[in-house]
Amino acid sequence: MDSPIVTQLFRQLFRHPACQSRRNIATNTTTTLAAAPLQYGRRARQSQHRQRQQQSSSQQRRTMATRGTARGKSEVKQNNEVNWQQRTEMFSLDMSEEYKKYPTVTANDLRSRTGRPKRVKMLMRDFIEDSLYNPHYGYFSKQVVIFSPGEPFDFNAIPDEPAFYAQVGRRYTEFEDALDAKQHDDTRQLWHTPTELFRPYYGESIARYLMSNYVMSTYPYDDLIIYEMGAGRGTLMLNILDYIRHMDPDIYDRTKYKIIEISPSLAALQTSQMMMDAATRGHASKVEIINKSVFDWDERVSSPCFFLAMEVFDNFAHDIVRYDLATEEPLQGTVLIDELGDFYEFYEPALDPVAARYMRVRHAATGGRYPAPYSSSRTLRALKRNLPFAPNLSEPEYLPTRLMQYFDILEKYFPAHRLVTSDFHTLPDTIKGLNSPVVQTRYQRRMVPVTTPLVHQGYFDILFPTDFRIMEAVYGAITGRLTRVMSHEAFMRSWAFLADTQTQSGENPLLSWYKNASMMVTV
Repeated sequence: MDSPIVTQLFRQLFRHPACQSRRNIATNTTTTLAAAPLQYGRRARQSQHRQRQQQSSSQQRRTMATRGTARGKSEVKQNNEVNWQQRTEMFSLDMSEEYKKYPTVTANDLRSRTGRPKRVKMLMRDFIEDSLYNPHYGYFSKQVVIFSPGEPFDFNAIPDEPAFYAQVGRRYTEFEDALDAKQHDDTRQLWHTPTELFRPYYGESIARYLMSNYVMSTYPYDDLIIYEMGAGRGTLMLNILDYIRHMDPDIYDRTKYKIIEISPSLAALQTSQMMMDAATRGHASKVEIINKSVFDWDERVSSPCFFLAMEVFDNFAHDIVRYDLATEEPLQGTVLIDELGDFYEFYEPALDPVAARYMRVRHAATGGRYPAPYSSSRTLRALKRNLPFAPNLSEPEYLPTRLMQYFDILEKYFPAHRLVTSDFHTLPDTIKGLNSPVVQTRYQRRMVPVTTPLVHQGYFDILFPTDFRIMEAVYGAITGRLTRVMSHEAFMRSWAFLADTQTQSGENPLLSWYKNASMMVTV
């Protein structure tokens, strides 16, 4: 059913050069294109006829400002504009009548559907959640293959970092050649993690941190309970358990490792291959695989535990808001999908409870200091609004509302948890907007970035940077726990045996790679 659409889509995409991705080995050439119809339209009134307008290409400046009240807290003024369509650089039709008629659905409503929805509307966070995690067509449910380099790299025998990069490229090619020998796939979504590239040393550094903090806090009164989200191939789990057993058998005897995996395909892989590997290494009795979303968790775990979330935050769904440039009031984005499967964005001058709560919590936690997607100068905004074809709303801002809900789960069901997380504080090739994602797919072994999250569901990775300054404050406000944020390099200098990953030139890829990543731990 999808074949004609997908074929046409990727024929268009592969004509453009690829870009470098944080998850894939790719060329250094960068380009952007719109691969799916993002059609906003102009500000829509109920009585308007279909019209077309263009948006100014001027970029709104982002500033840091202190505010006395949170945006979105004041009452919404009543007028005859029941929904807005932001002016855009592209022509689009007025879909306000369809917007009034189509039902609103959520990602949960779509879980049981085997086909992509049409003639519906949903919040942006539900569209992203459905695109990434729908069990029938979601990106992580059907498309993702995790790269395994085979034998661990012998870093001490590698001349320098360029030589290491070349070795990674060769092993990537060999890995995918072997997959193509079994079944050729032009649209295979292949990506790697630091756990796989720096096996077993990356996992051992995490294990040292866990053991040290366990011994200093709850040992010998409680077991060492470890939860991991998004375990992939289970490499981190195996490396951690191997290290704990080797270094301290007494602690190993008290270790329990529980993997929470939302993806049915990855859970099946973990249940078969990972449990086989765990049994081979003698860890089978220590491991439990839980195939469910952490957001469906309903069991209170009162025991002290560690919660590992390595490169998980970046794929949590976000809401989208734009701001009225005159009043600074937020308008929340909704995605409309018509009968042809085309996408349109609408903005309502009212926030749903989740987005409204996030903005209140963020404001309280940061004391009102956070960036905005528009100039803090009212005069400058007024001047820009008077320009021909000036935008009626600000650039978009993406709100990590799903991440806030994750913190809610930790606070409610894991009150004695200690979080250990790593993710990207900045990403290249993001689309337009504040805290905006990278949206990309892979075609014929090349990465192709696009300029909108409104793309064919399930075929594109949508990953966001994490503003750790704000997220640390929000986490503390929700859980009441203290944290420490540090760079990936600083964490590794503290907990890794750096001699293991040093090349002959003295360069250390474990420190120099992932410069755009940070770690946050509960203290």
